[in-house]
Amino acid sequence: MRGANVRHLGVKELRSLARDPMMIVLIVWSFSVAIYAAATAMPETLNRAALAIVDEDRSPLSQRLVSAFYPPHFLPPVPIGHGEMDARLDAGLVTFALDIPPSFQRDVLAGRQPKIQLNVDATRMTQAFTGSAYIQAIIADEVAGFARRQAPAASVPVELVLRSRFNPSLDKSWFGSIMEVINNVTMLSIVLTGAALIREREHGTIEHLLVMPVTPFEIMTSKVWAMALVVLVACAIALVGVVQGLLAVPIEGSVVLFLVGTAMHLFATTSMGIFLGTVARSMPQFGLLMILVMLPLEMLSGGTTPRESMPEIVQIVMLVAPTTHFVMLAQAILYRGAGLAAVWPQLVALAVIGAALFGYALARFRSAIGSMA
Repeated sequence: MRGANVRHLGVKELRSLARDPMMIVLIVWSFSVAIYAAATAMPETLNRAALAIVDEDRSPLSQRLVSAFYPPHFLPPVPIGHGEMDARLDAGLVTFALDIPPSFQRDVLAGRQPKIQLNVDATRMTQAFTGSAYIQAIIADEVAGFARRQAPAASVPVELVLRSRFNPSLDKSWFGSIMEVINNVTMLSIVLTGAALIREREHGTIEHLLVMPVTPFEIMTSKVWAMALVVLVACAIALVGVVQGLLAVPIEGSVVLFLVGTAMHLFATTSMGIFLGTVARSMPQFGLLMILVMLPLEMLSGGTTPRESMPEIVQIVMLVAPTTHFVMLAQAILYRGAGLAAVWPQLVALAVIGAALFGYALARFRSAIGSMA
C-alpha cells in the first residue's frame, strides 16, 4: 500500500462529500439539533399527568392529600363528584382518578386501615406504571406526616441517606444528550461510508478507479479514514459546543480519551458501512439494511436499557457488536470520569472487532470490484 494513494483518495472522498448538500445537512442536523432535541424535548417519565380527586371525606387530612399533587409531575387536581369519575376516564380526560372515602381521617386516627381507591387509565402505560407508584408514595408520606402530628411515633433506628452519584440532580438532559452523540456517531459512520461506495457505483466512477494503479485495500482505507475523520470532528464539536456549551452538561472524564475510543469505534463501524455498501445495490436498499442493522445496535447495546436486565443470550451475542463496547467506554469516561486503566478492555475489544470487520469488508469489497472488472 502506498500512503500517497490513500491520502489522495481520501481527499477525493472529502471533496465528494462536500458536494453532497443532503449529506452535509444530515451531519449538521445530527450533531446539533438532534442532540438538543434529545436532551430537552423528551418529557420526564411522569410529566403533567392529569388527576381527578373525589373527596368524600372533606377533612383536613383529605385536603392535605389534595394539595400534595402539583406540577411538574401532576397537573393541579380536578375536584369531581363520584358520578363523574368513570365518564372522565372513558373520555380520556384524566389518567388517574383518586377516591377518598368518607370518614377517612377518623379511621386513620382510630388506628384502622382505610382504603383509598385509585383508578388508572392503563392505556397510557408509561404514566400509569410510574404515576401509580408516585401517588402511592405521596399518600403514604402525607398520611404518615399527619399521623405523627397527632401522635408522635418512636424514632426509627435506621435512617436511609440517599446519594445520587454522577447525576446528582437526576437531570434527563445529561443522559439524553450524550447518548444521542453516541448513537449518531454509529449511524453517520455507517451511512457515510456506505453511501460513498454506492455513490461511486451509481455515478460510474468506480470503473475509473479500477483502471488506476490503486488496490482495493487503498480504496477502502481511503474511504474509512476520510468518513471517520468527518464524524470524529463533528463529534468533538458537538460534545464541546452543544453538550458542554449549549446544554451545560458537565463532562467528568477526558474528552481526548473519549475521542480515542471513538476513533477505534469508527474503525469498526466504517468497515461495517463498506460491507453494507457492497451488499446493497442502491441507496433505497442501503436504507432498508440500515434499519435492520441500527435498531439492534442501538437498542441492545446497553445505551437504552442496562445490559444486565436483558436475557443472558442477548448479552453474550451483543459482545461481538462494537456499539456494546463503545457505550460502555463512553458512559464510563463521560459520566463517571474513568481513565485508561478502567476502559482499556473496551479499547482492545473495539480494536479486535474493527480488525475483523475491516478484513471481512475488504474481502467482500475485493469480490465486488472483481465482479465489476
